[in-house]
Amino acid sequence: MKKNIVLLLLLAFSLSARTEVRLPQLVSDGMIVQRDAPVKIWGWASPNENITVNFNGSGYQTSADRDGTWKITLPAQKAGGPYLLKINDIELKNVLIGDVWLCSGQSNMETPISRVMSLYGDEINNYSNPHIRYVKIPLTYNFHGPQADVPPCNWVDVTPETAQDFSAVAYFFAKEMYEKTGVPVGLINSSVGGSPAEAWISEEALKPFPALLNDMRICQSDEFVAEMQRLGSLPGRRWHTIVNEQDKGLNEAIQWSSPAYNDNSWPTTDLLDNAWGKNGLYPANGVFWFRKEVEIPAGWANQSALLFMGRIVDADSVFVNGVFVGTTGYQYPPRNYQVPAGVLKAGKNLVTVRLISQGGFPEFVKNKPYKIVFNNQEISLEGQWKYNVGALMPAASGGGITFQYKPVGLYNAMIAPLQNHAIKGFLWYQGESNTGRTAEYYDLMSTLISDWRNLWKGEFPFLIVQLANFMEPALLQQNSGWAELRNVQLELSKTIPHTGLAVAIDIGEWNDIHPLNKKDVGKRLALQARKLAYGEKIIADGPVYQSSKIEGNKVILSFKEGTNDLRPVDELKGFAVAGADGLFKLSKATVNGNQVIVWNDEISQPVKVRYAWANNPEGANLYNKEGLPASPFQTK
Repeated sequence: MKKNIVLLLLLAFSLSARTEVRLPQLVSDGMIVQRDAPVKIWGWASPNENITVNFNGSGYQTSADRDGTWKITLPAQKAGGPYLLKINDIELKNVLIGDVWLCSGQSNMETPISRVMSLYGDEINNYSNPHIRYVKIPLTYNFHGPQADVPPCNWVDVTPETAQDFSAVAYFFAKEMYEKTGVPVGLINSSVGGSPAEAWISEEALKPFPALLNDMRICQSDEFVAEMQRLGSLPGRRWHTIVNEQDKGLNEAIQWSSPAYNDNSWPTTDLLDNAWGKNGLYPANGVFWFRKEVEIPAGWANQSALLFMGRIVDADSVFVNGVFVGTTGYQYPPRNYQVPAGVLKAGKNLVTVRLISQGGFPEFVKNKPYKIVFNNQEISLEGQWKYNVGALMPAASGGGITFQYKPVGLYNAMIAPLQNHAIKGFLWYQGESNTGRTAEYYDLMSTLISDWRNLWKGEFPFLIVQLANFMEPALLQQNSGWAELRNVQLELSKTIPHTGLAVAIDIGEWNDIHPLNKKDVGKRLALQARKLAYGEKIIADGPVYQSSKIEGNKVILSFKEGTNDLRPVDELKGFAVAGADGLFKLSKATVNGNQVIVWNDEISQPVKVRYAWANNPEGANLYNKEGLPASPFQTK
């Protein structure tokens, strides 16, 4: 009897073990699978285990191989849903069939909706759509080889609440595409802030770049990576320990954030005058405290409000009447902090900012909002503030090696595991981290495009966002790494089939590498998608430079047919001409039908023309009548 019981228990254990099926992260509740293409469902199980898939009224069978991996390819499906997908005993609910886009690049692709609410809050708070689904692939990297799956993540549909974490570019792209097609849109966001192009390319494809491959091989030592991560974080931890120990604002009997503290002896400064952040001629590091009394109307008392503190270099903690309301650890995000109900009072209120500068040049960035807002009323926080130094410090030491920026690592961990999920195309917003190496960018990006298309086995549309205008405005710079890289992006779109370019030269911000206008970026990507992925006969590009001819001291520029219905303007700006000496000078230009004539009276024999050739060519105004801007370019 005992022997039979043991055998039955062993049999039951064996059966339970053999029926355990594990699915990849993308194959889950709420997913969108690509329409009109074979649908791959895959996962892991016990070796040789039978797998049954039921979907949309049909059943399919396979079995796991000796390693326990399995895959079933379902026939192409029409757009629709929601459906139930059953895999053995697992039920996946709310599955849609539509168009899936892989969104990748660096921080401008990552930038979430929460950062752009000041521009689009009403629109986002009033929009829900269960037919737009989004999944964000968590940051991970691997230098040993392509991985089988990504870290835990899940599909979510658009609501005002969930949208806060969506990529803003992807959100507006999907919204535009759904409004035009009525087809469900799936967004897989696999992007990493600061990442260079080579981090997203496979080891095999990077063989023509031996220095990059050797950089990857250095990182294949797990011991090296672990030790550098430990040592790399140590200087920063030690720096912050000392700054907190020495900050008088934290360690005096009454902290400087308290309304009870007497700041009568503090000097004053204009908030946007960064002279306070210099130690003589040199930038200062450490802690700086700022205090301002603000008169609040009686109707605001005990109500919640929003406090906008623009952008601050580098980090901050903000207090209202001694109550902590928010903190940001690095310079780029906008400071939009909620002031809880009960904190504000009628009459005088105290706003305090503790600013930490780690790398020099501390400041409150100009042309950003500094105000308290309540029910569409606002009180400015610009002007005079009292300030004091809490602690002076040396510049913080570097943070060691950022391994997610190393070659191949992101490809192995965040691209290769996605290959079984069929897609419609790629959205790519990246380039800032490669502006210092523009000479190799064309080869890197053409390699990446080919690499990804090979992985998904098709010439899928690859839609690129060109770098937006950024830094101090200038219509011409003789040398601009940003202009050089934009020109490479233009060449990619002109020479690689099924590649489109969304020009953003007119929607950036001089003081923000992450401009807030992501809606027009999404719309311009959607135009490219409609043309390249759906075959619509539409104009998706601004004027695309094609050829030039010289007549006397004038250069006549022609543009690609279909993009050359030029918008007349009183004065074209942004054009420059060079003679034999190669020195460019800003020049006059005029629209003549579907051509542009450029000249400079000081240059009798023009050789070359550039347009919008600067980091931030603010004011460059060559558009077609579709309202789309021309990309910066140079003649051959």
